Amino acid sequence: MRLPRGLVGAWSQDPLWAKVYPVLIEHPVLGAPLWRLGLGTDIRRLRAAASEIGELPDGSRVLDVPAGGGVALRGLRPDGHLDYVAADISPRMLERTLAAARDRGVAGQVTTSLADVGRLPFADGTFDLVVSFTGLHVFPDPQRALTEMVRVLKPGAALSGSAIFADDFRGIERRYELVHAAGRLGRVLGPMCSSTDAVRWLAEAGALDVRLEMSGGIGWFHAVRAVS
Repeated sequence: MRLPRGLVGAWSQDPLWAKVYPVLIEHPVLGAPLWRLGLGTDIRRLRAAASEIGELPDGSRVLDVPAGGGVALRGLRPDGHLDYVAADISPRMLERTLAAARDRGVAGQVTTSLADVGRLPFADGTFDLVVSFTGLHVFPDPQRALTEMVRVLKPGAALSGSAIFADDFRGIERRYELVHAAGRLGRVLGPMCSSTDAVRWLAEAGALDVRLEMSGGIGWFHAVRAVS
């Protein structure tokens, strides 16, 4: 089966979903019911998760990977003084992030980095917070991605994010598997992993206090890099 050109493609090719997703986040009246129908979760949870960014003291460094269309920027305070690094493998995504930063009045805190999450171009212990919202499921090697995100955290710093997980669903939740199949057909989903895999890989990477809560087909996770 072949899908129309422009609907599909790797993230570096700027598929249609890359344009649709930020719109759903920015307009919850439209996005919330669609998210609830497809993945059984509340898309507005992103607002609460992103608020951790705004709680950091001035001068803190934040890594957002993949930055996507800049949905996590809602956590930045216009009067704040953070060093917010938006990283993505897609130049077009980074352009959208910068545009969103300007719209929100936080562009002075944001820099971009064209980066592969499997080989992040940052030294160990660089960031006070790493966020990765709805990103892990698109990476070609989710274990490597989690390892890299923990590596660049300062000891005691946190990783916060969400992802579509390929758990063993039952009953009506089997519908999430249709979403997975459509995502793979459209080439916007990678190999994915289960929530159990993610918790184990985070611990193996040196993270403590690993918490992962499933909400429908989406898992929200939080972990802290161990202090040596």
